[in-house]
Amino acid sequence: MSHFVLIDGNSVANRAFYALPLLSTSAGLHTNAVLGFTTMLLRVLEEMKPTHIMVAFDAGKVVFRHSEYAEYKGGRSKTPPELSEQFPLIRELLDAFSIKHFELEGYEADDIIGTLTRHADAQAWKTTVITGDKDMLQLVSDHVSVALTRKGVSEIELYTPQEIQEKYGLAPLQIIDLKGLMGDSSDNIPGVPGVGEKTALKLLHEYGSVEKVLENIDRISGKKLQENLRENVDKANMSKALATILREAPVELDVHETAYGGYDGALVSDFFKKMEFKSLLSKIKVAQPAEGSGQETSAKPFEFEVVTEENADKYADKLTSPMALYIEMDGENYHHAPILGFGLAAEGTVLFVPWDVAREWKAFCAWLADPAKEKWAFDGKRDTVGLAWHGLEANGISFDVYLASYLLNASESNPTLDSIASQYAQVRVLSDEEVYGKGAKRLVPEMDVLCEHVAHKAAAIWQSVPVLREQLAENEMVELLRDLEAPLSMVLARMEKQGVKVNSERLVQMGEELDKKLADLTTQIYDLAGGPFNINSPKQLGEILFDKLALPVIKKTKTGPSTSADVLEKLAPYHPIIDAILNFRQLGKLRSTYIEGLTKEIHTKTSKVHTLYNQATTATGRLSSTEPNLQNIPIRMEEGRKIREAFIPSEDGWYMLAADYSQIELRILAHISGDENLIDAFRKGMDIHTRTAMDVFGVSEGEVTSLMRRQAKAVNFGIVYGISDYGLSQNLNITRKEAAEFIERYFAVFSGVKRWMDEIVQQAKQDGYVTTLLHRRRYLPDIRSSNFNLRSFAERTAMNTPIQGTAADVIKLAMIRMQESLEQKGLSSRMLLQVHDELVFEVPENELAIMRKLVPEVMEGALALDVPLKVDVSDGRSWYDAK
Repeated sequence: MSHFVLIDGNSVANRAFYALPLLSTSAGLHTNAVLGFTTMLLRVLEEMKPTHIMVAFDAGKVVFRHSEYAEYKGGRSKTPPELSEQFPLIRELLDAFSIKHFELEGYEADDIIGTLTRHADAQAWKTTVITGDKDMLQLVSDHVSVALTRKGVSEIELYTPQEIQEKYGLAPLQIIDLKGLMGDSSDNIPGVPGVGEKTALKLLHEYGSVEKVLENIDRISGKKLQENLRENVDKANMSKALATILREAPVELDVHETAYGGYDGALVSDFFKKMEFKSLLSKIKVAQPAEGSGQETSAKPFEFEVVTEENADKYADKLTSPMALYIEMDGENYHHAPILGFGLAAEGTVLFVPWDVAREWKAFCAWLADPAKEKWAFDGKRDTVGLAWHGLEANGISFDVYLASYLLNASESNPTLDSIASQYAQVRVLSDEEVYGKGAKRLVPEMDVLCEHVAHKAAAIWQSVPVLREQLAENEMVELLRDLEAPLSMVLARMEKQGVKVNSERLVQMGEELDKKLADLTTQIYDLAGGPFNINSPKQLGEILFDKLALPVIKKTKTGPSTSADVLEKLAPYHPIIDAILNFRQLGKLRSTYIEGLTKEIHTKTSKVHTLYNQATTATGRLSSTEPNLQNIPIRMEEGRKIREAFIPSEDGWYMLAADYSQIELRILAHISGDENLIDAFRKGMDIHTRTAMDVFGVSEGEVTSLMRRQAKAVNFGIVYGISDYGLSQNLNITRKEAAEFIERYFAVFSGVKRWMDEIVQQAKQDGYVTTLLHRRRYLPDIRSSNFNLRSFAERTAMNTPIQGTAADVIKLAMIRMQESLEQKGLSSRMLLQVHDELVFEVPENELAIMRKLVPEVMEGALALDVPLKVDVSDGRSWYDAK
């Protein structure tokens, strides 16, 4: 039996956007609406198993209803750019899933859906409409159901004629009459003043329709109601007309064109990777090519040889320079992964060396450690650290394929060797997933399969390097790889191997302290609530806050008043229970995510955590870290900052020293834009947020209040990230109008910043990319797009990439020069961590004075700017004490 699913694209996207916090990729692309939409879509495909599916969108703001009522939907605020920029991504998502989407100029998604349900109804197809709009209930019939989204879009509530009768006492078509009488504020449909849902339902239960109600005004009880109805006859009739979904729109789309045959898992996986939806990747099945399908499943056949204990000597002279090297490890975390073998390739030679053979082959181990023997590696840091854990040394890595590919296309984070080989050498290499399997089914293949796979990888590196080198030269990034990213990878390798010691006993103690605070908060919350309840249950919490304590409802969801964090923050002034609940939530997250999470990452042999630094993840060039993520340790509340107490020196009597760049992005903005006011403030050593508040509010330094400074700080950092009036209004809890005025005043004062932003966008449109001060390049394919939303995001990216990217380059330069200084001066001090704009060292007591002077000297001199770089340095017995 056919099952036709129709999705109201605008409605679902809107609900997803406001239900989820603002999320963005490492490239700065907002994705919360896309994520919510995707989650809903996956559930629909799995549970409803549609044979036909289509998503309808509004085509524009002006529709035929505006000719009837010019103020139709007039009360709605302008769509935030953070949402509008996601609609093209949702269409891209649907294309990846091979799902038809449709829009029609002058009509709304409702009218497209209404027309198609009529066609489906005529063919007796089972049809489900998914929307957040109750207006759609008028489409319900024996064959058509409407699923209303709840809790944002995570749940749906299905309506058939029976459910509508049970809930409203109405037939589906009477929903139009209900809207005609009570109106709809979301669409600016006026209805009859003074008539709400309760009154409207009572009238319809008695008279059946708007027309019958108006014919029987004299018989209706209540003089005020009668008067309202008499004075608003035209409004009632017009409101009913506006609420009526058109079911004969000129939709030139046959329902059979929406047939659904499933999706290509590879396309969907690629989209999820672009959106950084890592948690959803496991839900996608990537189909394997069928045998005999004619689809190529491996690189062209080639000759390779396997080195054994018996024949190793005859291959010693084949260990040449340069030579491609690939180290196969069983697992992504190379700090723990066993080594399975080595692939080696050069002109006319491709070898596979099993691990058991390699570690005993003296000629190979000597070649590996020889810095004079050039190696072309896939990921030099991974290889260096992975080998070190097994007691082997790798030197002489002269080209890093992973970093080169990343520099050429920073938007493609964490490039894989199979994708690099395909793009640059036109060679098909099987992915690890195809060879090993996925998830619980992952298994090391038979030796003959493994040999060929690893040999293929080495050959692919050999073939890719010349092309990568040529393209780096064309893009003026040879120096960026040679002088910055490649040497940095070795600095990071040293830091990863070194690790940072963590006092597990202190972590346990902190966990106990948090447990006590959580218990005290629970008692406090129960006392304020007048009794016990499940604090983690939104439903029970809502009953306490809004029913029992009668606090004002800030935001509604379909299941009741919202108790999300942003709502609770707005309720804080109304009752002391709110602060206690917010604290309870924050401490609970600290306990589970950071105390327990960090404990699991402590290496049993070293008592340290050895984080993995990701050098090719962010489009701006910023480093990130995983296993554990040390960049995310919360520092806004004291309990979060105290987690740093557990990070201590690895040697008795040593100190932790922390050095942090002060407002580096704003200093770079001052230099790049040449804005005289910004430059003047930094040269005078003023607090930049105070100075901004003085200039924007027109007050003296002594008149700047803490609120003024906070608002100025939000704008200062918001400008760097291309913030909109909507984003600023959310940050400061002010109206969009106030936020827009604030941004306008800022640009009036810092006109050089505005001029530079306009110029960089024009330059990006001309070149197709932007660069940092060190020539890191980021391509912006949508900068000339005719689609406003895609173009707008690309323009904001053009503005913030040179700033954020240069800040990333500066700290990378500082790390390289810092390591060189430590070695040149013969110091024992070690660089341990990089967190955002901060470097952390462990320092023996006799070197403290030297390091207090040396570290800021090196960091502040990393790059010459028109304004001074400033570094704050502190030290103590733990990382916490050093801050």
